Amino acid sequence: MKLFVDTGDIEEVKKAASWGILDGVTTNPTLIAKTGKGFKETVLKICEAVPNGEISAEVVATDYDTMLKEALEVSSWHPNIVVKVPLIEPGISLVKTLSDKGIKTNVTLVFTVSQALLAAKAGATFISNFVGRVDDLSEDGMLAVADSVEMVRTYGFKSQILVASVRHPLHVVQGVQAGAHIATMPLKILEMLFKHPLTDAGLKRFLDDWNAAGLHILE
Repeated sequence: MKLFVDTGDIEEVKKAASWGILDGVTTNPTLIAKTGKGFKETVLKICEAVPNGEISAEVVATDYDTMLKEALEVSSWHPNIVVKVPLIEPGISLVKTLSDKGIKTNVTLVFTVSQALLAAKAGATFISNFVGRVDDLSEDGMLAVADSVEMVRTYGFKSQILVASVRHPLHVVQGVQAGAHIATMPLKILEMLFKHPLTDAGLKRFLDDWNAAGLHILE
């Protein structure tokens, strides 16, 4: 599974990238707005911080012609940019156009397997299935993820299923169990994947025993 961090904060991106396990970054208009900085400036800094990553940057128009102009502009900034497109009728048309041009896309705000099917048929590179927002409605958001994974596998679509709206580490585990290709999450959730009380306890015992014995690696 690829791991993406969901943020517009360049310092968060740099921290996650320093671990050597980061495959990409997803942003959205809300995350970019929170930075208080320019869109292009922020996206290019993220690309620089994750030179081999896939960086999703979203269009904000809702009519096809303007969406296409925005998409072509955004995709021209850096070869690693993936154009993020909402799952609306003009958006699906845009994904088909961009796919035919060889431009990578990330279809966002997907909540059902039927929506994922439309994105896959249009040639989406990534399909962002939202989980947490569905769970908030007392439904199981991971069901659509599992169904979407099975759908792309059954019909041979090249799209990758991306678990989005991740609220806790269990969503990541369930995404793995469902066979999702990618999970994107806030930095705090990515950090939580490191944590386990037995890891902390075990490390403490090892170090206590080592220090009590007066041992050293570097003399």
